[in-house]
Amino acid sequence: MPYSNFTLKRAKRELNIKVIEDKDLFSQIKEIQVSDYLLTTLKYNLPLALAVGTEKVRSELVIANVLLEVRRLLDNQISFFSGINLDVDKGRDLNGFCDFIISKSPEQFYLNAPIITIVEAKNENITGGLGQCIAEMFASSLFNEKEEEPLPKIYGAVTTGNTWRFLEYKDNSACIDVVEYHITNVNKIVGILMKMASRGK
Repeated sequence: MPYSNFTLKRAKRELNIKVIEDKDLFSQIKEIQVSDYLLTTLKYNLPLALAVGTEKVRSELVIANVLLEVRRLLDNQISFFSGINLDVDKGRDLNGFCDFIISKSPEQFYLNAPIITIVEAKNENITGGLGQCIAEMFASSLFNEKEEEPLPKIYGAVTTGNTWRFLEYKDNSACIDVVEYHITNVNKIVGILMKMASRGK
């Protein structure tokens, strides 16, 4: 798919995006106590997901459960999409499927603006997914503008399920957080994702 064709170098060159790699974006955000259900689910699912090792199983067994926990904690006031098509500009390769999208709309039957967060699942190589995530964040910004629901920032994450790396996009600049977060600190990961969703107002 075209989004997956974007490397960091290509995103910078073709989308005219400035990439910033030296900022601590989210370490100050407070942890959120997750449910016993999520902790039990991850305890059972994570070893299996890591053993099988495919993006699909990591998405289904780990990442989706983390994102659904965020939706639950926000009283279902955000929508959650998995494997959804985001065709914005085929001429610029801004089309194809996104692993996960969170929108600031409770509407769940179709993707509605504004898109808040893009989450890209990767097998092992987080760095290799950064360009793809940035292209998807850029496309999300264009989507929001077209739908007349612009947001000052779009957030992103590239994750193996086990490790999470967060991003922030604003005004043609993409910041890649210097910190990586491990699933053993799921309270922090959920806290960051909740803050992203609450900022999408």
